[in-house]
Amino acid sequence: MAHEHKLEIFRGLLKFKSNVTKIWGVFVFLSIVTIIEVYLGIVKPEFLIETRFLAMKLLNWIFIILTLVKAYYITWDFMHQRDETKGLRRAVVWTAVFLICYLILILLIEGDYIFDVYKENYVKFDF
Repeated sequence: MAHEHKLEIFRGLLKFKSNVTKIWGVFVFLSIVTIIEVYLGIVKPEFLIETRFLAMKLLNWIFIILTLVKAYYITWDFMHQRDETKGLRRAVVWTAVFLICYLILILLIEGDYIFDVYKENYVKFDF
């Protein structure tokens, strides 16, 4: 018995007639997000480079957020997380969310430490 997949994206805002059109819709969305990332990577607007938030440039935060959006939609639509039970979805999504937040925290702490070492020529922590 074949399982029918839901044919909408963006929480039901866009509905498609077949799986093929839905795949193309998700492909267009992911392409737009990628084009925005590439554009920002090439142009690097000055105000996004100068503005800092939590010890990191605002441009880097935008890249991280857009990458997470792409990862979410790839998992949600192409790996069919939408059609799984609520418990399995939460297990997959929350594990990834906590792991990504932890890795970003490590990146910020270690990056700030290395920046201070190179800038001030001293070691803050004595291991």
